[in-house]
Amino acid sequence: MAEAITAVIEPLEAQLLQGVALRVGLVVPISGVLGLVGPCAINCAVLASDEVNIAGGILGRPIELVLLDGGRPAEQVAAEVGELARSGVIDAVVGTCGSDVRIAIVRALAGGVPFVYAPPYEGGGKAPGVYFLGETPDRQLKPGLDWLIELRRARRWFMLGNDYIWPRLVHGAARRHLAARGATVVGEQYIPYGKLGLPQVMEQLVASRPDAVLLSLIGSDLVSFNRAYTTAGLGYPRLCGALEEHGLLGIGGDDTGELYGAMGYFSSLVTDDSLSLGERYTRRFGSNAPLLNGHGQGCYEAVLMLAALARRAGTLYVPAVDAVADGTSIVTARGRLTLQDHGVRRGAHIGRADGLDFDIVR
Repeated sequence: MAEAITAVIEPLEAQLLQGVALRVGLVVPISGVLGLVGPCAINCAVLASDEVNIAGGILGRPIELVLLDGGRPAEQVAAEVGELARSGVIDAVVGTCGSDVRIAIVRALAGGVPFVYAPPYEGGGKAPGVYFLGETPDRQLKPGLDWLIELRRARRWFMLGNDYIWPRLVHGAARRHLAARGATVVGEQYIPYGKLGLPQVMEQLVASRPDAVLLSLIGSDLVSFNRAYTTAGLGYPRLCGALEEHGLLGIGGDDTGELYGAMGYFSSLVTDDSLSLGERYTRRFGSNAPLLNGHGQGCYEAVLMLAALARRAGTLYVPAVDAVADGTSIVTARGRLTLQDHGVRRGAHIGRADGLDFDIVR
């Protein structure tokens, strides 16, 4: 095995001497229900690439980002990513997209190039060359569920999500945790992308008489639901696993004190690392740039982690990278992140919507 790895690494090292750009596929949604997170995600990846290139690039080669719209149907995205990887147009993949898109990409890549996936995800999915930076349900949502059980005595829960793998597995994990805490699920519904029938959803929600709502809708569907919810004057606490700053802006803000997001990063996080990212982002893109948010910051992390993996392995050849991935570490707005078993084990913050911002409460 070592001889095979060496045989592949040597031609790669010869390429480095030529100083050609190392092309990284950047998969972010710029269309579809998640399109609203695209602009910040692109900016954050560009910022990270700038910083990596100033430090010497990846394996001595400057990064060149290749933008791929991750908001399209999963198989369409995967076919394009897979072809670009097989033809040598891209040397690695980073980004944020729905888990259905990620799964299709992983299948298409078949371990041919590294793939650093940024957002929260449902857990599992380990495959050669795939590295997860986001939180699994246990680390993302359990603290928020416990917070509302303790703070609001939320024993009856209604669950609403889009109809794909992430909401279904997130709800499964939440259901098990709620049962362990003596709480129950009194209603559950899954909605195809862009087909949110609000009157019917609201009718089912009210009829279930919940104490709280777990929302696993994404993007524009999450925005549409929360707008309708506010208009209807409903008062149940809502915990969201995909609500970030752009979504809150799309809703028009929230002053009820009953809307919570659970994310690893909020731009209102007051730490030296978070403030430093905010300053660099504004300096690079201006004060009117798209709002920093968890999905965008995740793309910043993904580029840095790819560079760190390549530096540690001395190559982007997947078996060699996998062999040394554990222990690879970077410092970002979330602090120090270290890979363990192809993932990062960090908890999420609970942010309560306060107008157009999040007040971190736990």
